[in-house]
Amino acid sequence: MDIAAIFLTLAVLILVGAYLYAPFLRGYGQRVTPEERELSALLAERERVLSSLQELDFDFNLGKIPEGEYPDQRMSLLQKGGDILRKIDALSAEHPREAVKTGRKVTDEHLEAMISKRRAERKRKFDGFCPKCGKPVLVDDRFCPSCGKALK
Repeated sequence: MDIAAIFLTLAVLILVGAYLYAPFLRGYGQRVTPEERELSALLAERERVLSSLQELDFDFNLGKIPEGEYPDQRMSLLQKGGDILRKIDALSAEHPREAVKTGRKVTDEHLEAMISKRRAERKRKFDGFCPKCGKPVLVDDRFCPSCGKALK
């Protein structure tokens, strides 16, 4: 084999290796903050407690758990769940998350403007009432959406 072919193959392998190793050097990917990690753990724990509570109720209804033990176990799980919810609320209050991932916040004024625009569009399309059932119908309706009577 020719020495130039060996060097060319070696150069290509080095370039491919550098390209594949670059994300590790730059640290691409999502960085998870300790608060997000803690919130995720609390949410998983909440789901586990809820699942345990459902299983406990199901087993009690089947008669697998004696009546003397059931209230204590249920109260214990409810207290754990309450503690977890308090921790989640405290963590959420300390570090509020954005309402929208894109970075823009949805304000009340923006929502009110969207609602009023939608109501205005609906009023323009309003045509009257169904002669049979009295429900409102729109301009484009050929049949009443409630009773099905032909309108035109």
